[in-house]
Amino acid sequence: MKRVFFAVLLATTLGGIGMSAVAQPLLGGNPLAMLGKAKSDLQLNTSQQLQWDAAVAQTKAAHDAGRTDFEQLKTALQAELAKAEPDFAALATLADGIRDRHAALHKQTRNTWLALYATFTPDQKAVARDTIRAGIERMRERRAMHHRAPSN
Repeated sequence: MKRVFFAVLLATTLGGIGMSAVAQPLLGGNPLAMLGKAKSDLQLNTSQQLQWDAAVAQTKAAHDAGRTDFEQLKTALQAELAKAEPDFAALATLADGIRDRHAALHKQTRNTWLALYATFTPDQKAVARDTIRAGIERMRERRAMHHRAPSN
Protein backbone atom coordinates (compact mmCIF):
# COMPACT_ATOMS: atom_id res chain seq x y z
CA MET A 1 0.00 0.00 0.00
CA LYS A 2 2.86 2.41 0.82
CA ARG A 3 4.47 1.71 -2.53
CA VAL A 4 1.27 2.55 -4.40
CA PHE A 5 0.80 5.73 -2.34
CA PHE A 6 4.35 6.93 -3.02
CA ALA A 7 4.10 6.02 -6.69
CA VAL A 8 0.88 8.04 -7.03
CA LEU A 9 2.38 10.93 -5.07
CA LEU A 10 5.49 10.94 -7.21
CA ALA A 11 3.53 10.61 -10.44
CA THR A 12 1.46 13.63 -9.42
CA THR A 13 4.64 15.60 -8.69
CA LEU A 14 6.19 14.54 -11.99
CA GLY A 15 3.02 15.42 -13.82
CA GLY A 16 3.06 18.92 -12.36
CA ILE A 17 6.69 19.47 -13.28
CA GLY A 18 6.26 17.96 -16.70
CA MET A 19 3.18 20.00 -17.48
CA SER A 20 4.81 23.24 -16.42
CA ALA A 21 7.91 22.39 -18.40
CA VAL A 22 6.16 21.27 -21.55
CA ALA A 23 2.88 23.17 -21.42
CA GLN A 24 4.37 26.57 -22.11
CA PRO A 25 4.04 26.78 -25.85
CA LEU A 26 6.74 28.60 -27.71
CA LEU A 27 4.65 31.47 -29.00
CA GLY A 28 1.11 31.17 -27.78
CA GLY A 29 0.42 30.25 -24.17
CA ASN A 30 1.41 33.29 -22.17
CA PRO A 31 0.77 36.99 -22.67
CA LEU A 32 4.26 37.98 -23.81
CA ALA A 33 4.52 35.00 -26.13
CA MET A 34 1.21 35.95 -27.77
CA LEU A 35 3.16 38.76 -29.40
CA GLY A 36 4.51 36.23 -31.89
CA LYS A 37 1.26 36.51 -33.81
CA ALA A 38 1.63 40.30 -34.06
CA LYS A 39 5.32 40.51 -34.84
CA SER A 40 4.81 42.12 -38.24
CA ASP A 41 2.36 44.63 -36.74
CA LEU A 42 4.96 45.66 -34.17
CA GLN A 43 7.31 46.96 -36.88
CA LEU A 44 10.42 46.21 -34.86
CA ASN A 45 13.54 48.26 -35.43
CA THR A 46 16.91 46.54 -35.94
CA SER A 47 17.82 46.55 -32.25
CA GLN A 48 14.39 45.25 -31.25
CA GLN A 49 14.62 42.55 -33.91
CA LEU A 50 17.89 41.34 -32.40
CA GLN A 51 16.29 41.28 -28.94
CA TRP A 52 13.26 39.48 -30.39
CA ASP A 53 15.47 36.80 -31.96
CA ALA A 54 17.36 36.36 -28.68
CA ALA A 55 14.09 36.06 -26.71
CA VAL A 56 12.72 33.46 -29.13
CA ALA A 57 15.97 31.47 -28.99
CA GLN A 58 15.99 31.63 -25.21
CA THR A 59 12.34 30.53 -25.09
CA LYS A 60 13.09 27.56 -27.34
CA ALA A 61 16.13 26.60 -25.27
CA ALA A 62 14.13 26.77 -22.02
CA HIS A 63 11.37 24.68 -23.57
CA ASP A 64 13.85 22.07 -24.79
CA ALA A 65 15.57 21.99 -21.38
CA GLY A 66 12.20 21.42 -19.72
CA ARG A 67 11.43 18.52 -22.01
CA THR A 68 14.88 17.00 -21.40
CA ASP A 69 14.54 17.40 -17.62
CA PHE A 70 11.09 15.81 -17.68
CA GLU A 71 12.43 12.83 -19.63
CA GLN A 72 15.31 12.50 -17.15
CA LEU A 73 12.85 12.48 -14.27
CA LYS A 74 10.58 9.99 -16.01
CA THR A 75 13.55 7.67 -16.62
CA ALA A 76 14.67 7.98 -12.99
CA LEU A 77 11.14 7.16 -11.82
CA GLN A 78 11.00 4.05 -14.00
CA ALA A 79 14.41 2.94 -12.72
CA GLU A 80 13.39 3.40 -9.09
CA LEU A 81 10.06 1.61 -9.55
CA ALA A 82 11.94 -1.35 -11.00
CA LYS A 83 13.78 -1.73 -7.67
CA ALA A 84 12.44 -3.75 -4.75
CA GLU A 85 12.80 -0.66 -2.53
CA PRO A 86 12.62 2.53 -4.59
CA ASP A 87 14.42 5.57 -3.23
CA PHE A 88 11.62 8.14 -3.40
CA ALA A 89 13.69 10.64 -1.44
CA ALA A 90 16.29 10.65 -4.24
CA LEU A 91 13.54 11.17 -6.79
CA ALA A 92 12.08 14.02 -4.75
CA THR A 93 15.52 15.66 -4.60
CA LEU A 94 15.90 15.27 -8.36
CA ALA A 95 12.40 16.67 -8.95
CA ASP A 96 13.08 19.64 -6.67
CA GLY A 97 16.29 20.44 -8.53
CA ILE A 98 14.54 20.27 -11.87
CA ARG A 99 11.69 22.45 -10.63
CA ASP A 100 14.17 25.03 -9.31
CA ARG A 101 16.13 25.05 -12.58
CA HIS A 102 12.93 25.41 -14.56
CA ALA A 103 11.76 28.28 -12.36
CA ALA A 104 15.07 30.07 -12.92
CA LEU A 105 14.87 29.54 -16.68
CA HIS A 106 11.28 30.76 -16.68
CA LYS A 107 12.23 33.99 -14.89
CA GLN A 108 15.24 34.55 -17.13
CA THR A 109 13.15 34.07 -20.27
CA ARG A 110 10.33 36.25 -18.97
CA ASN A 111 12.82 38.99 -18.14
CA THR A 112 14.24 38.83 -21.66
CA TRP A 113 10.75 39.38 -23.09
CA LEU A 114 10.09 42.17 -20.59
CA ALA A 115 13.35 43.88 -21.55
CA LEU A 116 12.23 43.83 -25.17
CA TYR A 117 8.82 45.20 -24.23
CA ALA A 118 10.52 48.04 -22.34
CA THR A 119 12.02 49.23 -25.66
CA PHE A 120 8.62 49.47 -27.37
CA THR A 121 7.19 52.78 -28.47
CA PRO A 122 3.69 53.74 -27.29
CA ASP A 123 2.30 52.50 -30.63
CA GLN A 124 4.06 49.15 -30.27
CA LYS A 125 2.79 48.84 -26.70
CA ALA A 126 -0.75 49.45 -27.96
CA VAL A 127 -0.30 46.64 -30.51
CA ALA A 128 1.03 44.40 -27.74
CA ARG A 129 -1.88 45.26 -25.44
CA ASP A 130 -4.49 44.64 -28.12
CA THR A 131 -2.86 41.37 -29.20
CA ILE A 132 -2.67 40.06 -25.65
CA ARG A 133 -6.21 41.17 -24.91
CA ALA A 134 -7.49 39.33 -28.01
CA GLY A 135 -5.46 36.22 -27.12
CA ILE A 136 -6.87 36.13 -23.60
CA GLU A 137 -10.38 36.51 -24.97
CA ARG A 138 -9.82 33.58 -27.36
CA MET A 139 -8.59 31.48 -24.44
CA ARG A 140 -11.69 32.41 -22.40
CA GLU A 141 -13.96 31.46 -25.28
CA ARG A 142 -12.23 28.10 -25.71
CA ARG A 143 -12.52 27.39 -21.99
CA ALA A 144 -16.17 28.41 -21.96
CA MET A 145 -16.94 26.10 -24.89
CA HIS A 146 -14.99 23.29 -23.27
CA HIS A 147 -16.76 23.66 -19.92
CA ARG A 148 -20.29 24.06 -21.25
CA ALA A 149 -22.56 21.30 -20.14
CA PRO A 150 -24.11 19.30 -22.98
CA SER A 151 -27.68 20.35 -23.55
CA ASN A 152 -30.30 17.61 -23.58
